[in-house]
Amino acid sequence: MMKFNLPKEGGLIEKDLPKGILHSFEKVGVEIYEDDAAASLQIAEIISEAVKACTDRPFRLGLTTGRTPVSLYNILSRKYADGEISFKNVEVISIDEYYPFGKNDRQSRNFRLHEALLDKVDIPQENIHIPDGTVPQDKVSAYCAEYDKIARDLDLLVIGVGEQGQLGFNEAGSSEKSRTRTVRLSYQSRKRQAKNFNGDMASTPAAAITIGLGTMLSAKKVILMAWGEGKAATVKAVAEGTVDPSCPASFLQLHDDATIFAETNSAAMLTRVEAPWLVGPCEWNKKFIRKAVVWLCQTVHKPILKLTEKDYLENSLGELIELYGPYHKINIEVFNDLQHTITGWPGGKPNADDSTRPVPAAPYPKTVLIFSPHPDDDVISMGGTFIRLVSQGHDVHVAYETSGNVAVHDDVVLQHMDAAYQLGFADKFDEVKALVDSKIPGEPEPRALLDIKGAIRRSEARGAVRSFGLNDKTNAHFLNLPFYESGGVKKLPRSQADIDIIKALLERLKPDMIFMAGDLADPHGTHRVCTEAALEALEQLRGEGAPWIGKTHVWLYRGAWMEWELGRVDMAVPLSPDEMIKKRHAIFRHLSQKDIVPFPGDDPREFWQRAEERTQNTARLYDELGMAEYQAIEVFLKLF
Repeated sequence: MMKFNLPKEGGLIEKDLPKGILHSFEKVGVEIYEDDAAASLQIAEIISEAVKACTDRPFRLGLTTGRTPVSLYNILSRKYADGEISFKNVEVISIDEYYPFGKNDRQSRNFRLHEALLDKVDIPQENIHIPDGTVPQDKVSAYCAEYDKIARDLDLLVIGVGEQGQLGFNEAGSSEKSRTRTVRLSYQSRKRQAKNFNGDMASTPAAAITIGLGTMLSAKKVILMAWGEGKAATVKAVAEGTVDPSCPASFLQLHDDATIFAETNSAAMLTRVEAPWLVGPCEWNKKFIRKAVVWLCQTVHKPILKLTEKDYLENSLGELIELYGPYHKINIEVFNDLQHTITGWPGGKPNADDSTRPVPAAPYPKTVLIFSPHPDDDVISMGGTFIRLVSQGHDVHVAYETSGNVAVHDDVVLQHMDAAYQLGFADKFDEVKALVDSKIPGEPEPRALLDIKGAIRRSEARGAVRSFGLNDKTNAHFLNLPFYESGGVKKLPRSQADIDIIKALLERLKPDMIFMAGDLADPHGTHRVCTEAALEALEQLRGEGAPWIGKTHVWLYRGAWMEWELGRVDMAVPLSPDEMIKKRHAIFRHLSQKDIVPFPGDDPREFWQRAEERTQNTARLYDELGMAEYQAIEVFLKLF
């Protein structure tokens, strides 16, 4: 199955660059791989070789659970099945467990670690050590002290990291000398963990047992795994920041043999990626030059056309001047390049000179297909552009890839059922209330309840697009991709069945323009899966010789979780104050997602607030670079 990463635009020339220079800004060395699968394969090789080399005693391996190690455990399970590794001489020490909590509960760390790895390999049961969440409260302190003896001096600790730098359940403020102990989970931690309990905070444990930072630092070797854009700021803080109790993982800077394994997205904020000219020689292209100039503007707080030669030289951009200067020529070219990304005609302006416009004039009108992972990502992320495409006469279609059913709170369902009763329709309130009451925390929701929730999301999506004139009966498509329909937060694997549904719609519409989600930081993973499925559908159609596909262009939007950096932008669509209001009203139609969203992520604001702040901030950045001042701007990257 396809793995999607953003195209690389220039960067550091690492060939023959000494390791000391490559890692010159890093206090904890970072190894960067193309994706989490490639990184996990290398970690699996390190584990395999270390286990084989340890012949005189059991190899002591510390492990974690969660989404981060999934690919690693899949590889280790496969290596065992292929006879490449045995766990008979391995002791596994797990780092944490909910408390109080039964080990056979599906949400327990014990159950999940067994399910993901331990039940698939030949490790002796006596070699498995996982904190016991059932120890009585009056004995748990003594139990933790004994467990700490087991967890100290590991041969290798392989662990993930939270978005605020958490290690296990060691939250901000944890001491670097802390040992195995019980901890109270903060509200934010419980909210994050609630995704394992169908968003039900009442069912989410309030405490946990975790090995401490001091215990972790006693390991002979530590590998820290971090995948996805959402971990980029954390990777930078751990690798390049200062030791800070507010970021517990930063204490790894005190360890003699700690390494961060990252992939291209999680490493995006490292100096050698974000400003590689500070590290060594670079490969330059048009977008990379723009990235450097935008960075320089933001560093010296000047618009593009006011940059001086001294600004370039004092900020390690002398190589750029030598290759493409003089400096004022670079200023003008980058200014024009960025200016030409701005357009009020996202579908192309009919009968206009399009030589410097991001979208060609012909054909007009265009058939436009917007893929929306959830039933509200379209209006949240590109609502202003969506509205403008419709108003400018294009044949715009929107495809809602998933039902979004698990993101509807039970109270919203009951309110809808009560409204139906009050309007004189059948009284189903008690029947649906029984469905709600039958839910088991952590288990898939009843299908009948999910169907009601899906219907609510569909009605909201229709109302949103109707609000700005789209025909919701002919131009709104609900794909209900099967991978999403697990009934819980953990989804099913993406399969050909998902891709075939997308292919059928593409073949029917034969779109000239396609918009899809590019914000891979989505904490629930749905955006990435949907984008990879859509791209794979296009690739299969290309391989099958679909004649229309060569003229189709794919644009990536962001906005729900983060925004494109200006160095990458290919199209910027300004929004007027009135269009901002129309966009806000379209978002408001998604009533089930207001105020009580079960899985909102760490940002407490509602989506309309996040979207407006991001688009207004983008407009401010364009203004600071010397462009015209706009109310807000939605930006897009052209994939092909």
